[in-house]
Amino acid sequence: WFAAPRGGRPCLGRPGAATIGPHAPRFAWFASPQGALRALGQPGGARFMRIAVIGAGWAGLAAAVQATQDGHSVTMFEASRTLGGRARRLSGTLPDGREAKLDNGQHILIGAYGDTLRLMRQVGVNPEVALQRLPLTMQFPDDEGLQFPDWPAPFDALAAILKAHGWRLADKATLLRAALRWRMDGFQCDPSLSVAALCESISPKVVAELIDPLCVSALNTPADRASAQVFLRVMHDSLFGPRGGSNLLLPRVDLSALLPDAAARWLELKGVRIHMGTRATLNQSASTGTAGRWQVNDQVFDTVMLATSASNATLALAECASTATKPVADLINPWITTTAALRFEAIATVYAWRPDARLKQPMLALRSRASAPAQFVFDRGQLGGPAGLLAFVVSASADERDILQAQVLAQARQQLGLDLQPVQTVVEKRATFACTPALVRPPPQIAPGLLACGDYVAGPYPATLEGAVRSGRAAAAAAAGASIGGMP
Repeated sequence: WFAAPRGGRPCLGRPGAATIGPHAPRFAWFASPQGALRALGQPGGARFMRIAVIGAGWAGLAAAVQATQDGHSVTMFEASRTLGGRARRLSGTLPDGREAKLDNGQHILIGAYGDTLRLMRQVGVNPEVALQRLPLTMQFPDDEGLQFPDWPAPFDALAAILKAHGWRLADKATLLRAALRWRMDGFQCDPSLSVAALCESISPKVVAELIDPLCVSALNTPADRASAQVFLRVMHDSLFGPRGGSNLLLPRVDLSALLPDAAARWLELKGVRIHMGTRATLNQSASTGTAGRWQVNDQVFDTVMLATSASNATLALAECASTATKPVADLINPWITTTAALRFEAIATVYAWRPDARLKQPMLALRSRASAPAQFVFDRGQLGGPAGLLAFVVSASADERDILQAQVLAQARQQLGLDLQPVQTVVEKRATFACTPALVRPPPQIAPGLLACGDYVAGPYPATLEGAVRSGRAAAAAAAGASIGGMP
């Protein structure tokens, strides 16, 4: 039942390791035109390669799908038993005893996430069904804030600012002048500038109710430490891009169902094997020529794409460099140094429940301060989950789990008028890299035939699902020696 193309070794997992695609047929190479051409011995364009993808998060899955679509033989390795990395399904139990599907963190997408939406469609997920599309809103429980109409950009932003509740005309004018200046400057600024410095001319009320929540939700870094240049890139693509770019896309399904499960099924149908529960050991291969450059466990590959977290990538590469030839080690070690210098921010999601809890809309902004840390709350009952289940998001969180949970429940009583019961609090200590000014991020190319992909790799976006997907597709394009329009 295993496929051993071009005389390669069978793609077998280690004993006890689960493998997705155990019945990959020998004729799987005819699943694409490139595969058929290879099997017939005819030229199929780019050179056929054996590619290993280590890590089955969103970046790794995007890389595997793209490389498979390009006609290469792909094998994936995932140390855990669950696909999706930091954006995956969790199981929970409500206070009344019912089971509920949660996520390891509440995520949102926006309409500007073009690569993510295309990947979803490619693997068979309909974004119009799986996501609830809403005009951008930054409204608070007391109805203050702004809500975008469904108009073309930038008129939707202009109308939202002019109609914003609770803002004086002078407040609105400061924001409009700043936005006009950003546009005239081509959404470029001094790379060393922070978001707080960029927005010094904007009124404190607008900063507190719009800039700060937008910054911490997009960059997961407080405005006084966040990169103004990356913030402007996000503002450009979302608020001043094509119509619908600023729309909120709220998942109606759990995060595993949103992409990873469907991507795994798509890859399985193409003959790709995903070795679950398998730790991958990377070494420079002693083989040369067509035998490949890199060895993962007992298999040899032409190209390896590291799609793990930054910390796991540095550990794997340090081990690899210790036995690699000096020229290769001299390429790997600087990449490790750059990556190890990254600093990280936590994100917490507090799930809480009350049978009759229901928000005015699926997502509301909250007034955040040290003792009331949540910036947003989501009504999971309006998004396909059980009625009464709310998810509070604390970006750039600093306190311990129990403290955060108690603070958020008190915040719910004060700002929502709801006495809620805790369900589960999820804290990702290293959820995203700290997106600070003039940050040097590691490049995708580590050494010949060795690439990295992930939301932390050099690119124009902060640590988002879109950044991860773009990075994965870009790594696959680089592995093929090709370019994909729009890839960073």
